Amino acid sequence: MLKHIVMWKLKDHAEGADKAHNAAKMKEMLDACSDIVPGILRFETAVAQLGLEATYDVVLYSEFESKAALDAYQEHPKHVALKPFFGAVREARQCMDYEI
Repeated sequence: MLKHIVMWKLKDHAEGADKAHNAAKMKEMLDACSDIVPGILRFETAVAQLGLEATYDVVLYSEFESKAALDAYQEHPKHVALKPFFGAVREARQCMDYEI
């Protein structure tokens, strides 16, 4: 099994919207990818909540049955279509994949 965790820190304003709007849009877009390929075992997205410590604004925690399943997800057209918007609104991105 492979875990895939990604965190995004967003710009205060981008694409004509504020950080809160863009974070909600990112979550909605990610949630729509939760079952696009076989082999996704877990797919959880969250937006930083007021009053709780967070250094990033949006997080994706996901588990895949194999590297092949993760690769299929990464290459799926629905996932690839996220990249222009995510690139435009993000200030920073961190990612970690690891096998267990």
